[in-house]
Amino acid sequence: MITGLLLAAGASRRFGPEDKLLAEYRGMPLVLHMARALRQLTRDTIAVTSNERVADLLAPSGYRIIRIAAGQPQSESLKAGLAALGTPTRNILITLGDMPALTRKDLARVAEGTAPACACAGSDDPIMPPVLIAPQDIAALREVTGDQGAGRLLRHRPDLRRVILPAAHLRDIDFLADLME
Repeated sequence: MITGLLLAAGASRRFGPEDKLLAEYRGMPLVLHMARALRQLTRDTIAVTSNERVADLLAPSGYRIIRIAAGQPQSESLKAGLAALGTPTRNILITLGDMPALTRKDLARVAEGTAPACACAGSDDPIMPPVLIAPQDIAALREVTGDQGAGRLLRHRPDLRRVILPAAHLRDIDFLADLME
């Protein structure tokens, strides 16, 4: 069993004045695509958000909601989610709310097997979320700063398991035009 951690507190600076996670994408708010895929994989889920409306969308699905102040770097969102875990005893699957093309099957492929693991489009490509973190790596992850996530911790790990997924599934939404693709 794993715990799912959905990071959904970004500032959406490149997207425009509205929170991109609330933008409609394929018939529903963007954040619900990842939220539903993660909930299909695990019932133990935490979401970190700075937007009350995002929290209201996720809470009925059973997410434990952690709120942080708006405008925080990604590392603060990550730390808030990790703090909510207390002392974890199982692997943590970290996902981002702006990656709507990832499926439950994609998430399961990253979550199965040993941690640490990450998604990537090719064996030499950069580390992408989702990432699977083992409990013993949480302390180091709590030290990440700035607009960085688990990639900094995992980048040099010789035991990192890379799960190759279709590049189209790893696409995130940063700009309004990305919703049209």
